[in-house]
Amino acid sequence: MALLRPTRITGLSKFGSLYRKQIFCGLVSQSDRFSFVGGKSKVQVKAKSTQSSEFDWTCKHTWKQAAINTSWCLLGCSIGEFGTLAAFQLYYSDVQTITPTLTTIALPVINGLITSVALETGILHFGSSRLTVSEAFKTAMGMSFISMVSMELAMEATDYALTGGMQMQAWVIAPMLVMGFITPLPFNYWRLKKYGKSCH
Repeated sequence: MALLRPTRITGLSKFGSLYRKQIFCGLVSQSDRFSFVGGKSKVQVKAKSTQSSEFDWTCKHTWKQAAINTSWCLLGCSIGEFGTLAAFQLYYSDVQTITPTLTTIALPVINGLITSVALETGILHFGSSRLTVSEAFKTAMGMSFISMVSMELAMEATDYALTGGMQMQAWVIAPMLVMGFITPLPFNYWRLKKYGKSCH
């Protein structure tokens, strides 16, 4: 397996911090070689093959970050999802008798996607990333859409399975949130671990 070109880092403390971080994130193992030359540190890291068939699903750091990303996505989806269901319950209680079931299922999904994209666009624009509005929108759509769709479908399926219809009942909110969180989490981990892509 090919070796990366040695990276020269001045300062033992900086070297130690970087090396520990590389070990923690799975970029370098404890057995990888390192040496010190002339008071300066030099690290030789074995590059991981991008063609490797093995994938590391055990990185705690990546799982933690994926969970954070998924939580933000869940918050955005929940605003539109629960808001639409609540509106059906409060103002259009007979909606399932006057409109097709597909409409009552599709509308909460669409509104959930809209509010999630809006929230993530705001985070990317006003947060530490400081992207322009157009860049933030494109990032939110391109890097989060699969996660959002799977999340919305999982929440809708849970609601329908437990209530027999699209009904806003307090006891079903928790199961919907749990399934909405769990369903896209492995995908978000995989995307973050393999490509280093995150929407927040």
